[in-house]
Amino acid sequence: MTNRLAEAKSLYLRKHAENPIDWWPWCDEALATARAQNKPIFLSIGYSSCHWCTVMEGEAFSDSAIADYMNANYLPIKVDREERPDLDSIYMQALQMMSGQGGWPLNIFLSPEDLVPFYAGTYFPVDPRYGRPGFLQVLQALRRYYDTEKAELQQRKALIIESLLTSAVLQDGTTDELEDRELLRQGWETSTGVITPGQSGNSFPMIPYTELALRGTRFNFESRYDGKQVCTQRGLDLALGGIYDHVGGGFHRYTVDPTWTVPHFEKMLYDNGQIVEYIANLWSAGVQEPAFERAVAVTVQWLKREMTAPEGYFYASQDADSFTEPTAVEPEEGAFYVWSYSEVQQLLTPEELTELQQQFTVTPNGNFEGRNVLQRRNSGKLSATLETSLSKLFTARYGVSSELLETFPPACNNQEAKTTNWPGRIPSVTDTKMIVAWNSLMISGLAKAAGVFQQPLYLELAARAANFILENQFVDGRFQRLNYQGEPTVLAQSEDYAFFVKALLDLQASNPEHKQWLENAIAIQDEFTEFLWSVELGGYFNTSSDSSQDLIVRERSYADNATPSANGIAIANLVRLALLTDNLDYLDLAELGLKAFKSVMHRAPQACPSLFTALDWYRNSTLIRSTTEQINSLIPKFLPTAVFAVTSDLPEGSVGLVCQGLKCLAPAESVEHLLQQVEKSQNRG
Repeated sequence: MTNRLAEAKSLYLRKHAENPIDWWPWCDEALATARAQNKPIFLSIGYSSCHWCTVMEGEAFSDSAIADYMNANYLPIKVDREERPDLDSIYMQALQMMSGQGGWPLNIFLSPEDLVPFYAGTYFPVDPRYGRPGFLQVLQALRRYYDTEKAELQQRKALIIESLLTSAVLQDGTTDELEDRELLRQGWETSTGVITPGQSGNSFPMIPYTELALRGTRFNFESRYDGKQVCTQRGLDLALGGIYDHVGGGFHRYTVDPTWTVPHFEKMLYDNGQIVEYIANLWSAGVQEPAFERAVAVTVQWLKREMTAPEGYFYASQDADSFTEPTAVEPEEGAFYVWSYSEVQQLLTPEELTELQQQFTVTPNGNFEGRNVLQRRNSGKLSATLETSLSKLFTARYGVSSELLETFPPACNNQEAKTTNWPGRIPSVTDTKMIVAWNSLMISGLAKAAGVFQQPLYLELAARAANFILENQFVDGRFQRLNYQGEPTVLAQSEDYAFFVKALLDLQASNPEHKQWLENAIAIQDEFTEFLWSVELGGYFNTSSDSSQDLIVRERSYADNATPSANGIAIANLVRLALLTDNLDYLDLAELGLKAFKSVMHRAPQACPSLFTALDWYRNSTLIRSTTEQINSLIPKFLPTAVFAVTSDLPEGSVGLVCQGLKCLAPAESVEHLLQQVEKSQNRG
């Protein structure tokens, strides 16, 4: 018997449709029912490729005793964080306030009358273990607390809501030039330290930090860090490590160790888009390691083969777990990606196996539960023999050679995964929804890589996805965040606006003659400012003025997580738009945005690298006007705060014009002179 989530569009919500818990989606009717019945709300937030979300669904949420108690004493609500990042952001902040840590699944208990949380946690086992209480005991204790400790409950909630409201209002800063120069140095130093290799813990890509660290290397700041070396090492860790799928392409979410060896195996579109852009930037900055070019090329093959809808947009993610055989009850983590030693022995010749072991981590004992995650031991170009060996592994995994496999249809749920007659291994489930923000990150990565590696296919894929969004993501004139099988839904949030405007500007940068990308960026930006700009505080709210009635606080996100902060990206976009349109209203908004977040940049530079990237754009923005030929020669170079404008109307005897913010330099009379001006302009901070 199914519950209300059976009709949900979200794959994550539908995964809970068979639970005995009487789940509600987040909606007005659910909230009103909780108030009418005076039931505390149990709000559970996760996403489809989250491993521990899947574990809890199969354990606690499938337990009949837990379900009986839950249904009688709580109003249970399930939310897909990829549908509602605004809700997730607020209640994740509350979890961090209460427990000092965050993560998913996010399970939080709310008072029905005001939706203010009073207790929160992540994974709860059925029975006490891992130092965590059993879930039924938690539910019983919290219901007793809710019923009998009203005074303490109100005090607890008052502290939480006060903290949430305080964090939503930040003290203004200034835009003093000397202060900004030192602030930018501090931000760069902090981010470079964040990505400096550590000795313990998980390893995450952390691309917003690597992006700031890389762009800051051009200033030659005095520092205890060798910024270029740190940035290069991060690129090598990504391209050589087990986080990268050396056989099929694409990057996994993170590794569970400091050596970049064993990944948490889900593949997220947002990670891959950012990593592709970073590696392309690293290459353009002069670090032209062959493994970087291969990592991008094979990732684009994976994207085209497995993650691109026939309509041109990109799917959201692939699960970490997959079934080893159709009769398996539960999927296994990493099963689609790892290799037993005996299997590799059977697939390769002795000579191929020997060379593979010399260059990759392949041993009889393995490095993950007796099996092998491939990790490269050395950088450089792979030999023809190694490429042949990897091709054999590809054929074993997919059942078809990479040369013949142009598209690999997604398994949209566990039932499809187990019942489809796959020619190779059973693949992980793919979440096929279209998310504007995540597509935008991939479009930006492809656009940058297209220019740096001179690959027209990359630009073609990016343009198709952008055109899909432009043609399909508007309802009654308003921009929409999601698309489920051709149906747009959910009003766009700040990250959708900001990342898509950036994507359109990146497409414009890769082909400056095509003005339609800029025209569309202007239109999206205008809607963004109309509905989400904070006139009183500066910066952009997470949600529009007409879709935030169910939120206990209206946030302006400034902190970077797995994705950049919307405000950091938005402020940089405003500077770029000011340069490209000569409309200084955009620059005024950028200045107001930076002032709005200046206090947190001083107080917590480790939280907001994208705001420092925006500050770099604001201080060092450069407009280059030249011919198509000259601009095409500049596109592959590392010019992190430059925009291009094609013109044939140049002063006689000149090859280009360089403008630094609001002033222009003398016309460049030679290509060498132009490059010299551009380089000095990019380094004036």
